[in-house]
Amino acid sequence: MRRAAVAVAAGAMAISLAACGSAEEAGGGNDSTASAAKGDDIKVGLLLPENQTARYEKFDRPLIEEKIKELTNDKATIDYNNAKQDANLQAQQVDTMITNKVDVLILDAVDAKAIKNSVQKAVDAGIKVVAYDRLAEGPISAYTSFDNVAVGKTQGEALLTALGDKATKDSKIVMINGSVTDPNAAQFKEGAHSALDGKVTIAKEYDTKEWKPENANSEMEAAISAVGKNNIAGVYSANDGMAGGIITALKAAGISDIPVTGQDAELAAVQRIVAGEQYMSVYKPYAPEAEAAAEMAVALAQGKSLDSIAKDKVDSGSAKDVPSVLVAVTSLTKDNINETVIKDGVYTANEICTGKYKAACDQLKIG
Repeated sequence: MRRAAVAVAAGAMAISLAACGSAEEAGGGNDSTASAAKGDDIKVGLLLPENQTARYEKFDRPLIEEKIKELTNDKATIDYNNAKQDANLQAQQVDTMITNKVDVLILDAVDAKAIKNSVQKAVDAGIKVVAYDRLAEGPISAYTSFDNVAVGKTQGEALLTALGDKATKDSKIVMINGSVTDPNAAQFKEGAHSALDGKVTIAKEYDTKEWKPENANSEMEAAISAVGKNNIAGVYSANDGMAGGIITALKAAGISDIPVTGQDAELAAVQRIVAGEQYMSVYKPYAPEAEAAAEMAVALAQGKSLDSIAKDKVDSGSAKDVPSVLVAVTSLTKDNINETVIKDGVYTANEICTGKYKAACDQLKIG
C-alpha cells in the first residue's frame, strides 16, 4: 500500500485569504480604542467548547496556558472554562469573563453564529477576542485554526486511496459529518465532497448533533439498515470520536474490512489504525495552533501589532480580513505513525502499543 502521508499547505483552500497585513486593518484590531500598553501582568480568558473530544483538555488547554505563561514570564492570570457543548452556558461564561475584566479572550465557540452577540459585548467592554479553532462571528481581532477545507479533502482523498480499484461510481459511501453549529464541520464536508463527488456514490449522509459518538453510532445503524450491510464500501467520519461509534455499529452488524476515516489523531483512533479497524485520521499538530493563539492574545492584551505573527487573513460571516494563522495538516495512517504523533511527542510507543495492540505495533515497527 502506498504511503498516505499528505502534508497540506495551509492557506490554499476555500476560505478567503490575502497577503499579510496589520491588525489595524481588521475589524476589532488595534485602533484608537485599543487598551493602553500593558506589561506581563495581563488577564487572559480561555473558553473551550466541549470535553467529549479528548484534544481540548489533553492538548489545547495546557499548550495555550503554558505558552501564555512563557510569553509573560509567568505573570499572566488565566481564567478558564469549558462549555461542555452548551452554547447558552458559553454565552454566560463570556459574561463572566467580562465581569472579571479579562484583557483578552481566546474563544473556541460551541456555536459560531450564536456567540456573535457575546463577542460584540466583549469588544464593547474593551476586550479583544481571538477566535480559536472555530471561526466565531462578530468583531473578532484574530483567528487561528487549520485549513479546514483541506482537512476534509485530505480525508476524502485518503478514503479513495483506501478503496483503490473499488473507488468507482457504483461504490456506496456513508458520510457522517459533524455538527451543523460548528462552521468547521461545513468546511470539512465541503472538502470531503470535493474529493468524493463524481468518484463514488454517497448513499447516505448525516450531520451529527454535537459531534457525539453515540449519535454517529445511531446514524451508522440507520445507514446499514437503509443501504444494506453488504453494500457499503467505506465510511467518511469527520472525526475520531464519531469513528469509534461508527466502528462499533459496523462490528455489531458483522461488517469488517471497510475503510473509515477520522480526525484529531486521538489515542484510541491511533490504536484502531494500528489494529486495522480505522483506516486513517487527520493529524493536526496542536502546538503551533495553540501557540499562535497565545501569541496573538498576549500581543493584543499588550497593545502590540500582530504583523509578525499572523501571515494570513480570513473572512468570516461578519468580519473581513481577520489576521489569521492557519496550520498545515497530515493524513495519518499505519504507515506514518512514527513520523507524526510519536516524533512530535504526542504519544509514546508504549502508550499506543498496549496489550492487544502490541503484536500489530511490532509488525508495523512502531517505536
